[in-house]
Amino acid sequence: MLQTRVPSEFDEGLQSAARAFAEGRGREARSLAAGLEPAAAGSAGRLMALGELLTHLGDHAGARRTYAAAADAAPRNPAVLYNLASAMIATGAHAEAEAVLDAVIDLAPGDGDAWYNRTTLRRQTAQDNHVPELARALARLSDKPQSVPLGYALAKEREDLEDWRGSFEALHEAAARRRAGLSYDVAGDVETMAGIARVFNADWAARPSSGAPGSPIFVLGLPRTGSTLVDRILSAHSGVDSLGEIPDFALALVQLAGGGTRAELLSRASAVDAGALGGAYLARIAGYGAKAKRLIDKTPSNFLYLGPILKSLPGATVVHVSRHPMDACYAIYKTLFRMGYPYSYDLSDLARYYGAYARLMRHWRALFPGRIVEVSYEALANAPGPQTRQLLEACGLPFEEACLSFHERAEPAATASAAQVRQPIHQRSVGLWRRYAAELAPLRSALIAEGMAPEDLA
Repeated sequence: MLQTRVPSEFDEGLQSAARAFAEGRGREARSLAAGLEPAAAGSAGRLMALGELLTHLGDHAGARRTYAAAADAAPRNPAVLYNLASAMIATGAHAEAEAVLDAVIDLAPGDGDAWYNRTTLRRQTAQDNHVPELARALARLSDKPQSVPLGYALAKEREDLEDWRGSFEALHEAAARRRAGLSYDVAGDVETMAGIARVFNADWAARPSSGAPGSPIFVLGLPRTGSTLVDRILSAHSGVDSLGEIPDFALALVQLAGGGTRAELLSRASAVDAGALGGAYLARIAGYGAKAKRLIDKTPSNFLYLGPILKSLPGATVVHVSRHPMDACYAIYKTLFRMGYPYSYDLSDLARYYGAYARLMRHWRALFPGRIVEVSYEALANAPGPQTRQLLEACGLPFEEACLSFHERAEPAATASAAQVRQPIHQRSVGLWRRYAAELAPLRSALIAEGMAPEDLA
């Protein structure tokens, strides 16, 4: 006879907290999660589950504390140690995270993600790197899924050592393996962006609407173009808090629009009352419990919803961060994303997605002239002081010196740029694509075919 497992009080509390978060009741979710810590004590499994929930809630310090307790309960469990290292990275403890990832690799030499994460924590040097060990591990696991993160790690370390040809060779092979394992057609994303422009058109923009009062700051654009840098600069201001990458605007829009096919959802979304949408979004972000008057939503993909954002929140500030197209695409291509961005593993897919994104951004600018604050990554890297002052002014914020020393802040950062934003602004990545001009020539040609001007790709 099969035994049915009866959910414990801890299980039920965990589910209640997760449900509250999914429904936009962030403050309640955090309160419920905090109450679960005593029941999780001593159990690595429960502490792991709680740590994962706290990570989703954006409480990286709480997640680190919980995973550390799990590591005390199971000190030789590589999965526990890996999660602890991830929380350490988010909270800026990179040296400690590297030591923990060393332990993970000792316990589980085939854990490619541990190798990759360790590599991203610092700039490798000729005296201190893992290139020989990575090459041996990659050769041993070349036919296994773990070869993908190992290949990305090897590419990153070779780039740090200025082995340009070896770096791109490892990257290209790893990206191709990753792409081969995905069921993805970029045409779907391209058509979605075209459909967004057709539905959220000039007639839609001209409809009378009042929107909702509120002044959030949206920092958006493609990944790896500097949005995390801008977020850290702004959130160093005493009047600003960052909520990080959150799904709340998209969730509020979908909730009000209802279900259906992609086309039906787009049509219904265009009919959603702007005031109701803005109010629903503001209610959701209020649940995070942030105290500052201005809150940042740093979700890159919000560029898809930029029209509804501007119409439903007329007091919002939208900051669009962009980068030289070739540098942007190369930076995306060389990053191994855990989730999302399936277009990033093939140069042809990248060019088509970038072209669709550029067309959609031109559409939004035409519909809402003067409403989008444009920030160039290159300009910010070349002149951080003047550019920071201009950025703050555009957001209606008085200048504060702390915004120039954002890298000294202890606040968590849980993006692919977590290590970089702990450093002062530098120019090492500006024009980096030119090291690979020959290898990236097909990307450049594909971008030109997408309508990009050749002089903009020089």
